[in-house]
Amino acid sequence: MEHGIKLLLVDDDVTTRNLYAESLRAVNFDVREGGDGLDGLKMVNEAIPDIIVTGIIMPRMDGFGFVEELKKNTTTAHIPILFLSHLGREEDRERAEALGVKGFLIRDMTTPRDMIERINDILTSKEYVLGIDVFNFDAARFARDFNLNPDFVCSAEKGNGRVALKLRKQDGNDKGFDAEIVCV
Repeated sequence: MEHGIKLLLVDDDVTTRNLYAESLRAVNFDVREGGDGLDGLKMVNEAIPDIIVTGIIMPRMDGFGFVEELKKNTTTAHIPILFLSHLGREEDRERAEALGVKGFLIRDMTTPRDMIERINDILTSKEYVLGIDVFNFDAARFARDFNLNPDFVCSAEKGNGRVALKLRKQDGNDKGFDAEIVCV
């Protein structure tokens, strides 16, 4: 049987992990499983997944540490990530958003079907993140007009990343898009 999307599911709760993994496999996802962030890092280095779903509170390396390590590596920084939280705390949601996590699901409120729909939404999104080259065309004027650091480095409160443009394709318009300045 040929598998579809490669998904890495990382969570220390075996029951939860099995529930979601079996549901994802039933709709032809190629699911690999890990018990914590260190397992996840090892598995990502063995085979790059199309998407990662990870818990937050785990032994050895939590979800935040796992994502931070992935974002440091150019090979893995682009992988879309969903957090699966059993607490649903707002401070966790905000921290996840600052790290560039694509979604924040609350375990007890997210059915396997909901997770599958969210994954499909992310993977079929018409959203693009483009880096800005400091030396290109109107970059200096752009930085000045939008009150950005001229080196396109984000401020400390934004996560010390790089300023980029997030573009979203407008429905029914081959050349139209909406843009937003983001920190990645």
